[in-house]
Amino acid sequence: MSKIVSYLKPYRLHMVIAILLMLVELVVELWQPLLMAKIIDEGIMKKDTGVVTTWGLVMLGVSALAFGAGILNSFYAGHASQSYGYDLRKALFEKVQSFSFSNFDRFSTSSLVTRMTNDVTMIQNTVFMSLRIMMRAPLLIFGGLIMALVVDVKLGLILAGVTPFLVIFLGWAMTKARGFFLAMQKNLDRVNSVLRENLTSMRLIKAFLRGKHEVGRFAEANDRLREKTVSAFRLIEYTTPVLMLFMNAGILAVLWFGSFEVNAGETKVGEVVAIINYGTRITGALGVVSMIVMIFSRARASVQRVVEVFDTEVDLVETADAESIKDKASQGQVEFDSVSFQYPGTSIPVLENISFTAKAGSTVAILGATGSGKTSLFQLIPRLYDVSAGRILLDGKDIRDLKLEELRRKIGYVPQDVLLFTGTVAENISWGKEGATMEEIIEAAESAQIHESIGKFPQGYDSRIGQKGVNLSGGQKQRISIARALVRKPRILLLDDSTSALDMKTESKLLKALRNYKCTTLIVTQKISTAVNADIILLLEEGKIKATGAHADLLRTEPLYRKIYETQQEEEKRVYAEGIN
Repeated sequence: MSKIVSYLKPYRLHMVIAILLMLVELVVELWQPLLMAKIIDEGIMKKDTGVVTTWGLVMLGVSALAFGAGILNSFYAGHASQSYGYDLRKALFEKVQSFSFSNFDRFSTSSLVTRMTNDVTMIQNTVFMSLRIMMRAPLLIFGGLIMALVVDVKLGLILAGVTPFLVIFLGWAMTKARGFFLAMQKNLDRVNSVLRENLTSMRLIKAFLRGKHEVGRFAEANDRLREKTVSAFRLIEYTTPVLMLFMNAGILAVLWFGSFEVNAGETKVGEVVAIINYGTRITGALGVVSMIVMIFSRARASVQRVVEVFDTEVDLVETADAESIKDKASQGQVEFDSVSFQYPGTSIPVLENISFTAKAGSTVAILGATGSGKTSLFQLIPRLYDVSAGRILLDGKDIRDLKLEELRRKIGYVPQDVLLFTGTVAENISWGKEGATMEEIIEAAESAQIHESIGKFPQGYDSRIGQKGVNLSGGQKQRISIARALVRKPRILLLDDSTSALDMKTESKLLKALRNYKCTTLIVTQKISTAVNADIILLLEEGKIKATGAHADLLRTEPLYRKIYETQQEEEKRVYAEGIN
């Protein structure tokens, strides 16, 4: 909670000014019934128009003062709350950027989006309302009771007797509502999750004619959100009538007993009117408080969700004495030393006792069936996850002892699931290296065998790519993604099945172009044709190295490798024959 509040510190001056202006409004509002009583008792009752005019003008003047204070209060409250929301959202985004993959596993994407948008906006609006009316409403209730007692103790006690019970009732309602709103936000996460999945998978949904099914799935999530929202707002809607019922009963009691006191000459008409005025203002303030209950209940739920993100301990950080990587000394040799790995929160090992060395400048191909641990092995090299046992060495040094940012700057990573960003082709390639020149972008594109294709685009490198590259073919997306990795001139290049959509001719040209880069290349592939020219081939099976060696050696000594090779050769012959016919 202190973390959330700390972001308000830069705006303390604006908040103090907003509070002082709010107090000006409050003083005027508490003073006005007294002025009205004076006008009634000394002006209207005595038929003195001079008193009515004089004090009427005073009332207009202080009302104008309160009006100006209200406008300025809104300005300062708005500045403080909007700036606070900006800082909070920025800090939350930076926190998420620091997450490891295992941290991300704790939160769904839709939940993080909701927390950074809906929840932060709720907290931001609560700060604004606090500076604008939330503090004013309880102060008005408290101040109104004191002023009513000052005017007439007996009649003031009627209001003072009713109000505490209503405050206790509001406290109960606020506690109850908090649980409803927390459930509501969780169900909003679910709605956003279903919506996000549908929008990103619309082509697949249409191709499989699953529209009705997805509409039903969305309706189910939406119904749950509606139920929780209705429950929360029903409680709030019940709160206001209860407040009004008891407070109006108190005002009626003031009128009833006040009439007796006026007739007995114990009090004046203006004083009774003043107390009734205070009662109506307190009633109005209690109505505002019921709205405050709703806002604060939602805000508390949102604060709890935002704090969960801030309090998440990043479990993958560099050590305090992490070493820098010297460019001249960095060669790019990668060594796995008895490495085992299991995903956090699971007991099943994904990799077991993996040992091999990829010498600097060499090419290592990794083959294996789906689920054999190929992608998991890749994710350990840039420390997206940490090993469960063993060591990974870069040029003889444990990567856990190196500066994390410098380690990742040495690596060009092309994931299995290609992701491009909305923007131009050039922007997507240069995303791999901040400040990349056009010459570097073109060089990377030529090596990735995508330069000629880009030249055929309507605006060339300035052509815009749709969300996730929807306007590109699979092969084009893969090659742009490879160019993005090459533009950073990496020491280590990781290609996770990144040539699957390329034909053999284009892939051959790409692999030949990669030899011009002074980097250690590790390629995950399903194709023997990709692995055949690698210096070392690793054959993984169920998280273990079944065999390692060059293509010719494995073909001679490893039955599983030979079977894969023969199967792919037969498939290529069949496809070729069908093409001729």
